[in-house]
Amino acid sequence: MAEEETTEKKENEAATTDAAEQIFKIQRIYLKDVSYESPQTPQVFANNTNWQPAVSLHLNTESTKLENDLFESVLTVTATVKLGEETAYLIEVKQAGLFVIKGFDEARLGPMLGSFCPNLLFPFAREAIGSLVQKGGFPQLLLDPVNFDALYAQHVEAARQNAPAPETQQ
Repeated sequence: MAEEETTEKKENEAATTDAAEQIFKIQRIYLKDVSYESPQTPQVFANNTNWQPAVSLHLNTESTKLENDLFESVLTVTATVKLGEETAYLIEVKQAGLFVIKGFDEARLGPMLGSFCPNLLFPFAREAIGSLVQKGGFPQLLLDPVNFDALYAQHVEAARQNAPAPETQQ
């Protein structure tokens, strides 16, 4: 019984030590790039009294290790809004952040950069897009929440399927 307690105590101490060495801090969140185009104005306002747009949304994430445990994560959100065949407006926002990520193994670092950081950045990108749309004179655009965990899992699965098969030696 005493041996089981000692083993359990060591496991708990190891878990506490691992958790204490793991650090995640937001250093800065910033707007890296913004593009807004409304190629059909002012005709789009005069010719369309019935606002029934088709919205196309494209997301992309990138991350770069800068130094030591500092990473930049960039979430690119592109929204294209069309009325019929005409583009009412196109917005691209690159929302970025600097994050200190320390003490995580490679298996955990990927999901943090590919899912957790974009989850933190998305509300800022959504606000920037909403503000630009209103300043452009268009009705409010509300972007639905995004499941970055599922998108990251799809990315990992696609990369796994596209990876070259290991060569066998004969």
